[in-house]
Amino acid sequence: MDNIRQSLLFAEQKTIELFNTVEALGLIVPGKYESQLNDEVVELARDAFGIKEFWHKKIVRAGVNTMQPYGGNPPDVVIQDDDMVILDFGIVFNGYEADVARSYVIGDSPLKLKLKMDVEAAWQEANAWYATHNSLTGAAFYKYVRDLAARFGYSYGGEIAGHIVGPFPHEQLGEGNLGLDIHPDNHQDMFLKDPHGNDRHWILEIHFIDKLNNIGCFTEQLLN
Repeated sequence: MDNIRQSLLFAEQKTIELFNTVEALGLIVPGKYESQLNDEVVELARDAFGIKEFWHKKIVRAGVNTMQPYGGNPPDVVIQDDDMVILDFGIVFNGYEADVARSYVIGDSPLKLKLKMDVEAAWQEANAWYATHNSLTGAAFYKYVRDLAARFGYSYGGEIAGHIVGPFPHEQLGEGNLGLDIHPDNHQDMFLKDPHGNDRHWILEIHFIDKLNNIGCFTEQLLN
């Protein structure tokens, strides 16, 4: 395992520990605005984990807002009883990026619990499928994830199905070049090295939408 990947995994583990602490402290509860929970997560990250820097916008979404793609900016809503809640934080730890998202079900709705279970199972399935390849375009992987959503009985909610991370700030291409996203217009091989000859490290994100019930569910982290 290269040193960059080790550092990325360490940053990812810190984010997972942060989310586990948020859950253990009972911070994800009805009656809070999304923005309040967001502030509490940021405060906990700083005070308990020494995390002060984030490389992308911090996301807490609940209810109908869970259907929004990353680029959406829905109005701040109050978390309700029996809600789905998404946390999506891109921390920078020791100069390396993480990008982790998790979904949480408040209450015991069988429908929402199944959606969460399906998203997590789909992530594992897509991760295993990727591992069988040594050449794969971003477009082909995106199509696989969209087809996977349909097979599970959902719509796919993301404009992409993942992207690279790296030392902060990670590699950037020219405007309009989608070669570092799992995107339907990325026809480059995901296994290509970066300009310095290093492996690129990819985040896989799965965003399922249940249009009939106006909810979404989202998970992401590094491909294994």
